Amino acid sequence: MAVERTLSIIKPDATRRNLTGQINARFEESGLRIVAQKRIQLTKDQAEGFYAVHRERAFFGELCDMMCSGPVIVQVLEGDNAITRNREIMGATNPANADEGTIRRDFAESIEANSVHGSDAPETAAEEISYYFSQLELVG
Repeated sequence: MAVERTLSIIKPDATRRNLTGQINARFEESGLRIVAQKRIQLTKDQAEGFYAVHRERAFFGELCDMMCSGPVIVQVLEGDNAITRNREIMGATNPANADEGTIRRDFAESIEANSVHGSDAPETAAEEISYYFSQLELVG
């Protein structure tokens, strides 16, 4: 198995409801380690920059507004096959389609306010991690 790093974001809907600890416990219980973490308030420009790949999609504005609506926890998870493992723990983007016991099934309020974000591929993970963290912030 390959040890990987992936970006994880606990979104404003989850931080507002004090779910950070419960969500992080699921990551840690599954064998992922949190190697970097910070609580930030995204600006509109930061959210638009991060989600630029979705700029042409109808939901782009609402997504950016939601991500700026309160603090988020940005963090780097590390472990064997961390990208795939994180996505399994999160569940499907639409909580109605997420498996029982996943974060989105248990905590999401809607398809937009779905509590968490995770990188979808190694290249995306590297890009997303560098958007929020410098090399000095990544503790191994």
